[in-house]
Amino acid sequence: DAPYRERWEILERLVPAELLTARRIAQRKDEIESFLQEALVAGHEGLMAKQLESTYSVGKRGKKWFKIKPADHLDLAITAAEWGSGRREGWLSNYWLAVRDDKGGGFQMIGKTFKGLTDAEFQAMTERLRGLATSEERWGFHVRPETVVEVAYNEIQRSPHYPSGFALRFARIVRIRDDKGPQDVDTYERLKELYAKQFERKGRGPDDL
Repeated sequence: DAPYRERWEILERLVPAELLTARRIAQRKDEIESFLQEALVAGHEGLMAKQLESTYSVGKRGKKWFKIKPADHLDLAITAAEWGSGRREGWLSNYWLAVRDDKGGGFQMIGKTFKGLTDAEFQAMTERLRGLATSEERWGFHVRPETVVEVAYNEIQRSPHYPSGFALRFARIVRIRDDKGPQDVDTYERLKELYAKQFERKGRGPDDL
């Protein structure tokens, strides 16, 4: 039940310094950003932030430990929208996200998200997407891919669940791109390039693309 600060002090007494993970106590954003950049250059995926007074729970991180990883962005088309539940009930608020298939034509789905928009934006998006509907389903609507959103994500993963063969981890909308159209959506080829670059940071090669 000892706090992290005390447990680390014990490790420093018992373990040679060269065997300990690099650590920094940071209080400013620029200090965290600098340490994150060092970790990325060294080939790591990111940082693990821990509150100094947090205790250790087997198999759990809780709210006092969390990962810090760089977020990448893609401009994606919304190709369908599902009705929300709970607080989002009555709004089209779970969006199908797709890249542009520059070789085969059309769009390739790479995931869904309901994260990132405000209530006012959900309401406006519901009206917009209903106007773009091409077919209605029990769960929502298929829509013309004319709405472009900027999506932040932490990682591109292989996935059998979507036609593209890929999925975004922790996808969330950061901006509605009214200045862009379907022709500006990021392509399937770019998605594959970004997937491969992830492995360059990790120091190993990707699966066959």
